[in-house]
Amino acid sequence: MKVSFIGLGNMGLPMAQNLLKAGYELVIFNRTPEKVEPLMKQGARYAKTPLEAVKEGNLVITMLSDDAALKEVVEGPNGVLNGLSENGIHISASTISVDLARKLSVSHAERKQHFVSATVMGRPDAAKEAKLRIILAGPEQARQRVLPVLTAMSQEIVEIGDHGEEGNVVKIGVNFLIASMLEALSEVQLMVEKHGIDSSQFMNVVNALFQSPIYQNYGAIMSEQRFEPAGFKMKLGLRDVALAIEAAKSVQTPLPLGQLIHHHLSEGIANGYGELDWTALIRCLEHSS
Repeated sequence: MKVSFIGLGNMGLPMAQNLLKAGYELVIFNRTPEKVEPLMKQGARYAKTPLEAVKEGNLVITMLSDDAALKEVVEGPNGVLNGLSENGIHISASTISVDLARKLSVSHAERKQHFVSATVMGRPDAAKEAKLRIILAGPEQARQRVLPVLTAMSQEIVEIGDHGEEGNVVKIGVNFLIASMLEALSEVQLMVEKHGIDSSQFMNVVNALFQSPIYQNYGAIMSEQRFEPAGFKMKLGLRDVALAIEAAKSVQTPLPLGQLIHHHLSEGIANGYGELDWTALIRCLEHSS
C-alpha cells in the first residue's frame, strides 16, 4: 500500500520510518528537503510538492507544527485538497485547532474526500519505538481503513467519534492537563528546593504516591534540567495552551489556569527558552519569583 507523508520533523520522521519498516511504500514531502535523506536511503520517494505527493495514492498523513503550516500544505494551489483522489483520506496527526479541524472536514467532504484526526500522544522516543497512543476520530468507514497504518506507528488507538474535530478537542484537553501538571510540578519543585530538599528525592515520594509515568518522566527531566534536546519545545507548549484557551472560549467555558500557564510560557519564550523542552517552565517561574 502506498502512503504519502508530509511533515518530517522530530515526530514525523520516526513515524514515517516505522511505516517503511512495516512494508508501506512511502512518498514524502517536507518543507526543508534536507531532513528527508534518511528516509530516501530507506526507500522513500521525495515529491516536490504536497500535490505531487498525494497524487500517487489515496491516503496522506500530515504531521505539521501548527494551523498555519497545515493550511498552507492542504489549501494552497499545490496542496493536498487539489491532489487527493476521490474517496481519499487525509489523516491529520498533529495538534491543531478545533476550528481548523472542522473546516478541513467540510473542505474534504466537498471534494468527496475524508478527513480523519489521528492526533498522537508521546514524545520522539515513543514515536521511534512505535509506542505512540493515538486519538482517532472521523467517519467510521475512513477510520476502519486507516487502522492498519496507524497500528504500525502506535501501541494503542482510542476511537472517539465520527467527527474529526472531536479528536482535536480530546488531544487539546490532554495536552492542557500535561501543561497544568508542569505548572504544578514547577511550583512545588522550586518550593521544596528552597527548603533545602533535593527535588529528585521529593519526586521519589511523588512517584510512589501517584505512580504516573507522566509525573515520573517529566519530573525527572525537570529535576535533572535535561531541557536540551527538546522532546517538545516550549513554543509548541504555548501553542497548545493557546488552543485550549481558544477551545474553551468557543463554548463559554472558563479556563483560568490556562491564562496563568500561558503567561509563564510567554515569559519563558521572551527570555529565550522557546527552543528548550517545555519542562523548562520551571526556569520561567524561577525568574519570576
